[in-house]
Amino acid sequence: MAVSAQSRPFLVGLTGGIGSGKTLVSDTFARLGVDIVDADIIARDVVAPGSEGLSALVEHFGSGIVTASGELNRAALRERVFSNEEEKAWLNACLHPRIRHAMQQAAANVKSSYGILAVPLLIENDLTGMVDRVTVVDCPEDMQVARAMQRDGSSETIIRSIIASQATREQRLAVADDVIDNSLTPEHTREQVKALHATYQAIASQSN
Repeated sequence: MAVSAQSRPFLVGLTGGIGSGKTLVSDTFARLGVDIVDADIIARDVVAPGSEGLSALVEHFGSGIVTASGELNRAALRERVFSNEEEKAWLNACLHPRIRHAMQQAAANVKSSYGILAVPLLIENDLTGMVDRVTVVDCPEDMQVARAMQRDGSSETIIRSIIASQATREQRLAVADDVIDNSLTPEHTREQVKALHATYQAIASQSN
């Protein structure tokens, strides 16, 4: 658990594997009035049309990674970096600092008593130092696979390969300060979120 920074509010890092139910948890925190900093949204914003991030990618990879409407062609970009470790490393070095900086700016603007930093790859990208507490959304792997297949329409092979590329369930649980069991009903999950919300409000008030 990281030490709280004076320049920003108390932050809880929310993470979990594909299909674990992070969106349900994040949406429940939001309905309770908690400001959410969503890493996925920020990652899209840093390569939006007209952004410095997209310009840097085009300069490196060429205009073939941009659609006719000026959007990033993610499929074309994936093709360029797939199985090319050097290009993948360049891409990460280009985008990760931009994403991290944007997340820090968004976190500094949190107005609620504490903020949620929702980062699917919090563990994998070694971002736990950005938060004061780590909350993991957890469920059995077979449940992850079934949910992700239903949501994305992807094959079991693809979903399991994504799971294999992420931190293991054990690795996430090892760094968790709090665990939300999302293996039962949505209402059961929401009740756990409400209980943690009260806990985080109390901790945040003490840290101010």
